[in-house]
Amino acid sequence: MNATIDHVITVLNDLVEVLKDGEYGFKTAADDAKAPELKRLFHNYSNQRAEFASHLQARVLALGAPVEKHGSVTGSLHRGWINLKAAISTNEPHAVLAEAERGEDSALESYKKALETEDLDSETRTLISHQYGAIRAVHDRVKELRDSPAYKKP
Repeated sequence: MNATIDHVITVLNDLVEVLKDGEYGFKTAADDAKAPELKRLFHNYSNQRAEFASHLQARVLALGAPVEKHGSVTGSLHRGWINLKAAISTNEPHAVLAEAERGEDSALESYKKALETEDLDSETRTLISHQYGAIRAVHDRVKELRDSPAYKKP
């Protein structure tokens, strides 16, 4: 493999890690959410992240590399999701939404950085760009819920 493809594969694998963190973070939030709306929403977002990760992994395979088997989900959460367990323990939806937004901030930064990679082929760039837009929408929805009267901090 050439250096360009190796770099693209590294970018993709890094995003898979971000997505696995989000998948696990949203699943954890869904499992502990008391509000049915949040439980359903977090499950949907967890499933979305799993689907996005599988699409990126398929792209890695299409580029001729094996899919990496390691993942941060086996250990503690990374990046923006690290404080999720503490927020859940407060049993306050606003705190969980705030941590979810922080996790999404981190995911968006990772995606922005990936999109700044000059040597992405057009198919990979389109895939990452599409996912970035969907993650931006999730971020905005989580922020909107966090600030809504229903979940505003008491």
